[in-house]
Amino acid sequence: MEQTKDNHHQLEQNKREQPMSLLMKVMITGFVGGVFWSSLGYLAYFFHFTELSPNMILHPWALGDWKYGKLGNYIAIFLIGLISILVAFIYYAFFKQMKSMWAGIFYGVALWFIVFYVLNPIFPNLQPVSELERNTIVTTICLYILYGVFIGYSISFEAQEMNRQTKMQATNE
Repeated sequence: MEQTKDNHHQLEQNKREQPMSLLMKVMITGFVGGVFWSSLGYLAYFFHFTELSPNMILHPWALGDWKYGKLGNYIAIFLIGLISILVAFIYYAFFKQMKSMWAGIFYGVALWFIVFYVLNPIFPNLQPVSELERNTIVTTICLYILYGVFIGYSISFEAQEMNRQTKMQATNE
């Protein structure tokens, strides 16, 4: 009986952890990126670098006045994290092989244009870009660029690593 326990314990110690799949890493990268960069956006709003807070995504829905306070911002940050998962999968689908940081920069700028020009009619409290303060425009563009670089560089790096590991395993077999 004692020997069986020792063998079982040794087998447990010798087991290797299964590596996380690339799609799971994309999901985590998207969520963490959305939460982190929208939290920084909330901090920028708090210090008056921008007139927009993360809770602007809640404004199209009549949910009550709580959406304008801290709770609304915290829930909005979480929702942005969820939406960011989709954004990360879009990057993964089309740009994962890009090795340059510029791809992430352009992706962030493209996302800013989509939110501030294409989706502008959806958000009732979002003024047209021509009416926004200069600080708001500069701050939000910078946040979107940094977000795009975070998403893009993280996903591209992980895709390259998976390709490298796959090639190493193929040559070792």
